[in-house]
Amino acid sequence: MQSASHDPTSTKVDAALAAAERRHAKDPERAELIARARRFKASWIELAEALASCQKSQRYTEWGYVSFEEYYRKELHLKTATVNKLVGSYAFLRRSAPEVLERDGLNEPIPSVESIDFLRRAEEVIESGQAPSDLLSEVRRAVFDDSLSLGKLNRQFKESLFPSDADLEQRKRRKELVRLVAKLVEMLEIVRDSVPDSVISEAEHALRALSDVLPKEEEEAKESAEPAALQ
Repeated sequence: MQSASHDPTSTKVDAALAAAERRHAKDPERAELIARARRFKASWIELAEALASCQKSQRYTEWGYVSFEEYYRKELHLKTATVNKLVGSYAFLRRSAPEVLERDGLNEPIPSVESIDFLRRAEEVIESGQAPSDLLSEVRRAVFDDSLSLGKLNRQFKESLFPSDADLEQRKRRKELVRLVAKLVEMLEIVRDSVPDSVISEAEHALRALSDVLPKEEEEAKESAEPAALQ
């Protein structure tokens, strides 16, 4: 998001929020939520906390909105993807690293919402077995201790955690080939009585040689983690 001084749309949104804040000054909770939306870039946790509380209490119905989505879109000028990221990242921190919520943002930096969202998605991928488990401690350290930006996190961990569709398809095909080779070796037994031993032997030798050079699943997991370890 660009600053208001460079983005006319942002300027209009900020002006609308400022006006709404003044208009609802007699309702402190509502006015404070609007104020936190204005301060969003400076302290996303404040806004995320207020949004989560508003969603749970459904106070927006008292303010004339039929749904939480209608409220944050019309009054706070926030997109659904942004709200989902904020509320999801806040809930993740409360569950996984509540001590981060106590940071003052000065002596102890608060990771960006994008970094927390990256860690949340990384944890889901690792817990589902789609990435090496030892990566989790590295990503947590990069986010919580090193305060790496989303760009740096992507450069260091993205290929290991979120490979492209082409990489996934290639891995899938290699796994299928490994299983197929093993199945062919087994099936040679079926024709052993009707095929010369020399042919069987040559076929077995070729298939086993192919199997030996194909990467196994644990080797692929190790290789996918190496780019992150080298950076």
